[in-house]
Formats: sequence, structure tokens, C-alpha cells
Amino acid sequence: MPASIIFLLSALVHFGSFIERVRDFDENQGRMGGQVRRILAATLIWLSCCGLAWTKDLALISNKSNSVQPMTLQELTKISKGQVEHWPDGKAVSFVTRDPTLPDMKILLEKVYGMSKEEVKALIASANHGRTNHPAIMVVESDEEAVKQVESTPGAVGVVDVYSISGAVTVVKLGGKLPLEPGYPLHGN
Repeated sequence: MPASIIFLLSALVHFGSFIERVRDFDENQGRMGGQVRRILAATLIWLSCCGLAWTKDLALISNKSNSVQPMTLQELTKISKGQVEHWPDGKAVSFVTRDPTLPDMKILLEKVYGMSKEEVKALIASANHGRTNHPAIMVVESDEEAVKQVESTPGAVGVVDVYSISGAVTVVKLGGKLPLEPGYPLHGN
């Protein structure tokens, strides 16, 4: 049995045991307040378990002024490693992402970079060396910041949580698929 399924089953057993304890507490504390606490506690526990079991879906986005066509995973890999300096129209290429070594970005680290965390950090430093005016790889603090950076940087593409997409950027097909379509390469689990 895969480790993620074993973890999920274990989490469900612990979740059921937790609900029993909360129910017992509610009976001693009164109906209304206890019911609200039980729902809130159950929701928080469930969300934390889900967050550990699944990685998020990522979307490839582009600056609206770019003439970026659908990409393959191999093309995204070259861009994310700073190996592509200019688009066919002459604009400088910049790749915007959150720190690829963060747990939330596990899918990017595994499927796009295919390197260890240490190797990715060294790659980013090397790719940006000598490109102070237009860095090859921009690492930002949040998905919202990534969207804003892609929106404001001609030639930029980036990877963000699919639920961070806004109308300010263009979603780019990857491997012929859009995010949330079956077979999309940056699908979490």
C-alpha cells in the first residue's frame, strides 16, 4: 500500500477518535457552544490532515504581453533553470516562483527541476549571476506576489497555486493541458 494512503487511513482513525473526545466534552459543556466548537475543531483537524497528504496543483502563468505558446514540460524545465534567455520576439525571459525548496512547491522540485534542494539553490544563484537588470529566476515570498511580478514584468512566466490565478495574467497550457484537466503535468497528487 502506498505511504500516502496509509497516512490518510491513519489520519482518519485519529480524526474519528478526536471527534469522540470532542463529543464527550460537548455533552458536559452544553449543547449550542459545544456543537460550534465540535464543527470548528473537526474542520481544522481535517484541513491539517489534508494539507499533509496532498500537494497543491500548480499553474503556469505568463505576462499578458507575451506571445507565449503552449509549452512542454521540457521547455518549462529549460526556462525554470535559466537556460532560455530570450523569447522568439526578443523579450528577455524571467521565471517567477516561490522558493522551489518549500514543501508547497514539492511538485515543481520533483517534476520540473528534478534536482535536490541544494542543487536548485545553487542553480538559481548561478542562473542570476550577471543578470541584475533582468534576472533569469525570481524567487518571491507568496503566490500573490508571483502573480503581481509576472503581471508587471514583460517576458515573465511563473508557477503559482492554481487558486491564485487572476485575470491579470494568462494561463499557459502545459503538455497540451490546462490546470485541473486530467493529465496536467503539475497536478499535485
